Amino acid sequence: MFSLPKKGLSHLLAPSYRLYFAFLLVFAGASAMVGQYALCAVEVTVVLILFLYFRRRGATQRREIMSYIENISSDMDVAAKDTMVNAPLPMVIFRPDTEEVIWSNDLFLQITGDREHLFDRKISDAVPSFDPRWLMEGKTQCPAEVHIRDRRFLVYGHMVRTEDRRGQGFLATTYWLDITDFSTVRDDYYATRPVLALLVLDSYDEIFKGVGDNVKTAMLSDVNRRLNEWCAPTGGMLCRYDRDRFLFLFEERCLPQLLESKFDIVDQIREVVNPNGLPMTLSIGAGRDAGSFTDLFQYASLALEMALSRGGDQAVVKNRFNFEFYGGRSKETEKHTKVKSRVMASALNSLVADASQVFVMGHAFPDLDCVGPAAGIAAMARKQGKPIHIVRPTDPSPADRLIDMLAELSEYEGIFLSPTEALISADPSALLIVVDTNRPGQVLSQDLLEACNKVAVIDHHRRAASYIEGAAFSFQELYASSTSELVTELLQYIIDPKELLKGEAEALMAGIMLDTKNFSLRTGARTFEAAAFLRRAGADTTEVRRFFENDLPSTISRYEIIKAAKVYRDGMAIAAVDHPVDRVTAAQAADELLSVAGVGASFVLFPSEDGRVILSGRSIGEVNVQVILEALGGGGNAAAAGAQIADATLDSVRARLMAAIDNYCETK
Repeated sequence: MFSLPKKGLSHLLAPSYRLYFAFLLVFAGASAMVGQYALCAVEVTVVLILFLYFRRRGATQRREIMSYIENISSDMDVAAKDTMVNAPLPMVIFRPDTEEVIWSNDLFLQITGDREHLFDRKISDAVPSFDPRWLMEGKTQCPAEVHIRDRRFLVYGHMVRTEDRRGQGFLATTYWLDITDFSTVRDDYYATRPVLALLVLDSYDEIFKGVGDNVKTAMLSDVNRRLNEWCAPTGGMLCRYDRDRFLFLFEERCLPQLLESKFDIVDQIREVVNPNGLPMTLSIGAGRDAGSFTDLFQYASLALEMALSRGGDQAVVKNRFNFEFYGGRSKETEKHTKVKSRVMASALNSLVADASQVFVMGHAFPDLDCVGPAAGIAAMARKQGKPIHIVRPTDPSPADRLIDMLAELSEYEGIFLSPTEALISADPSALLIVVDTNRPGQVLSQDLLEACNKVAVIDHHRRAASYIEGAAFSFQELYASSTSELVTELLQYIIDPKELLKGEAEALMAGIMLDTKNFSLRTGARTFEAAAFLRRAGADTTEVRRFFENDLPSTISRYEIIKAAKVYRDGMAIAAVDHPVDRVTAAQAADELLSVAGVGASFVLFPSEDGRVILSGRSIGEVNVQVILEALGGGGNAAAAGAQIADATLDSVRARLMAAIDNYCETK
């Protein structure tokens, strides 16, 4: 109950008539001064009578108001006490700092199962899962549901400051709302939401090419058996809707166990091998958390497209926000058919023919496998008679020597533009071709990417969660050694070797030699076919090797990096340098570490001058460095990958890299 000082309350309730009486007395004095003594006496008498009347009247009103307030306060005390004792919700009052219970009503005792009062006990003794810190933070609702036996509660409350013999403190009053029925219905709703997965047998034609019908039937029967056994525990529906495609519909409650097993059906299907020793592989795209079945199917389709663009043999789960990746550690299989390359060459040639001008742009800090494909596309545009511009960086890059060589050619006069000049020259009908990357955040100029209405992508890296969407043309093949190899394949269907300049052929050859480490890594039959085409076009490997020459300081720096390397586990070498180094030198050091006996993968990390930590990963063998560095926000392919991490120290990035390696080794 609240109270005011009597003097203060009386002062508030007293009518303020004193000023009026003062003026009346002044008028009475004025009457006396002019000789009107009778009138003065009457006025004084009237003033005294009125003063006594209002004084008595005011005292009576004060007594009535005070009596009313006392009655209201008494009623409020009774109502408050009755509310606390007979409240329809469980209530408990305790000290939030010590968790000591001061009072609780019978309903709270019932939900906790205590038959006696909780005085001198802690709230955590009665409800072990309850944490009162949210009250100290000024919140009025507990952020999480509180479980008491088999019931669930939402807890509301507030704090008041008190004073007692121990000094100042706080009391917390909490109200407990039973939401068990609501939570059960809600959880059941989320648990029964549908999840749609699309399953595709990769390289179906390659697997069964030249295989007898009996063997084919036996292999498909084995695949169907494994799929049915994998789907059976979920109670979902699995149906085949094409010769190599399946649709799997199940409930959300079954998804956690599939995620925990990391979609082990992918590994099981790989055990099915054709007579030629080629294993069957499976790609899965799953969609979840959609508002309708149409959106759910779209999510699954996007997830499947992502899985296939990353090389297949993996599972990708898509919700309304992002992608989750599982698997994808096996090597990409080279495709023997060139039907797709021929179709893609025709499509790209048509896009170039319809464009008013063509821009070619690679990733930031372009290398030889970025400028080489740009030179090949320049030859394609030259045959069509279309203006062509190659976007070059304003800062030094590993490809400067190659760019300078091409710029000296008469055919390349005015072709190289800075990002700003290219942005000014772009028009609505221009075509932008992005090479050697599929991430919008890694291109040389994001403004130019956003300014062009038509975009084509040619890349040999795995598609990342953030990729260039809405491209009019996309040619991504993970089996390819390099983007230069892909562009060379396209050129074989568009131009004659004689129409390719010697410098352009050497630029493409340099890109292939860079990513294959002089044809020692990630090479296939099509790699050598592309090299043979470039050789016929006049490429001289002796001239190409000049692009890889290093000066003495770079050579010394490279060996200092190698000297700092340490083998972490399973033959993975990590070289952490605490000062900025040239990126090309760091990549070359990572390559050279692979020549050390027992080293199957290498990682070089160093701080850049702008505060980021740069990582370069290389592999020869079974280790997929792309999967490892993808955990740190990087990308690339199985043999070569990289990452750039901002707002982090070298030691913290090294610790994250070791954790990613541990996770990779433990789950492979």
